[in-house]
Amino acid sequence: MSMEMGNGTAVQEFTLEGFPAIQQLGKVLFLVHLLAYLASIAGNAVIVTITCADSRLHTPMYLFLSIFSFLECGDICAVIPKLLLIFHSGKQTISFPACFIQAFVFLFLGATRFLLIAVMSLDRYVAICKPLHYLTIMNLKTCFLLVTACFTLAFPLITGLLVKVSQLSFCGPDVIPHFFCDISSLIHLSCSDTRFVEMLAFVLTSFILLTSLIITTIAYSNIIVTVLRLPSAKEKQRAFSTCSSHLIALSLMYGSCLFIYVKPKQTNRLESNREAALVNSVVTPLLNPVIYTLQNKQVHQALRKMMVQKENIKIKKSYDLGVEVFRKTFVFILANVTVQRVNQCL
Repeated sequence: MSMEMGNGTAVQEFTLEGFPAIQQLGKVLFLVHLLAYLASIAGNAVIVTITCADSRLHTPMYLFLSIFSFLECGDICAVIPKLLLIFHSGKQTISFPACFIQAFVFLFLGATRFLLIAVMSLDRYVAICKPLHYLTIMNLKTCFLLVTACFTLAFPLITGLLVKVSQLSFCGPDVIPHFFCDISSLIHLSCSDTRFVEMLAFVLTSFILLTSLIITTIAYSNIIVTVLRLPSAKEKQRAFSTCSSHLIALSLMYGSCLFIYVKPKQTNRLESNREAALVNSVVTPLLNPVIYTLQNKQVHQALRKMMVQKENIKIKKSYDLGVEVFRKTFVFILANVTVQRVNQCL
C-alpha cells in the first residue's frame, strides 16, 4: 500500500544510497563504524552515569554535559544503526514514515544540542568571568529554565519544517543520495515546487546554528580575554589547553553543519554533504566525551570511585555467597551425622 502524502505523492519507501563509491568495502566499513558507534555510546553513557551517581558532579556544568551526552547518544542512535545495516547486509530501503521519523529525531536532537552548546558556553563564561556570582546566577531554577528553553525552542521549529516537507509531493525517483534521511536530500527528491520549503529550511537552520555560534563566540572571546589577564603563566597554560580542546570540537561541529545547512539552495553539494554529515554523526560524538569530561580530574575521581564501589559490591557478593555455601554445607553434614547416630542407636 503506497503512502499518500500531499498532491500526487505515491512513494511507499525510499532507498538510501549510502556510499556507493566504497560499497565494496562494506565489511571493513561496518567494523570501523561499529567500533566508533559503540565507543561513542559507551563514552557518552559513562558521562551520564557518573554524573547521576556522584554527588560531587551535581553542578550546572556537569548537568549540561550529561544532557548533551544524552542528546549525542540519541542523535547517533537515530542514524548509525541504519548505516551499519547498509554496510553489513546492503539493506538500503526505509519506509516513508520511518524516513520522516528519522529525519525529525536527528534534526530535533541536533538543534537542541546546538542550543545547549550556547547554554554551556554561557555557563563557562559566568564561571570564569564572574566567579563570585556564579552560584547565584547559575542556580537550579536557572539551569532548568535554560535546558527547557533549548527543547521548547527546537521542537516547534523542527516540527514545523518537517510538516512542510512531508506535505510535498514525492512521485519518484525514490533514491536518497545520503546514508540517512537528510532534509536537503528529501527536498531534492520532491516533484513539487520546493522554493518556499528550501527557504524555510535555510532560515530555520541558519537561525539555530548562527544564534548558537554567535553566543558561543562571544562567550569564548570574553573567556580568552579573562584568561589573558591571569597573573600565573601556569594557570594561563591550563586554561588555554582546556579552551583549545573545546574550540576544536566546536569547530568540527559548527563547520560541518554550517557547510550542510546554511545555504539557500538545498539541492547543491549533496555529494559533499555526506562526508560532512559523517563528521557530525560519527567523529564529533566520539571526540566529545574525551574533550569535554574524560580528561577532567573530577571525572577521573568519580570513575575511580564508581569502579571501587563496584569492586566492593562484587567482593561483598562473593563473601555472602561463600558464607551461604559454607552454612548449607555445614547443615548438610550435621544432618547426615545426626541421621547416622540415630540409625546406630536403633
